[in-house]
Amino acid sequence: MLLKNKALASVIFSLSVLGGCSSTGDFQQSTGTSVSLERNNYKVIKSGAVGRSSGFKLLGIIPIVSPSYADAKKDLYQSAGQSLEGRSIALANQTQDNSSLYLILFSIPTLTFSADIVEFKDE
Repeated sequence: MLLKNKALASVIFSLSVLGGCSSTGDFQQSTGTSVSLERNNYKVIKSGAVGRSSGFKLLGIIPIVSPSYADAKKDLYQSAGQSLEGRSIALANQTQDNSSLYLILFSIPTLTFSADIVEFKDE
């Protein structure tokens, strides 16, 4: 019975070492424009819009396909469910998360943007 428990513990330990998950996040402000959201001069188009882009790394370190910032941002705008072209919109409360799923022979890095999409009204 003791041998079975040791073997089971060894298998669980080996699987936890070979597979895993990682996640990081940061907040980057990259616009030079300043807007004021303190008056009633805007309406929320979509709260909590999310866009993602995934990649593929062989052995967890050799990038075959990298996640794309442009694809993640495009996916975020498409999640609004309506055309935003020609409208005065901005992203508020924007965050960026980087995560990776590590498996034995490869990993899948994922870039996720989330934000509130707001439209400014004429005053």
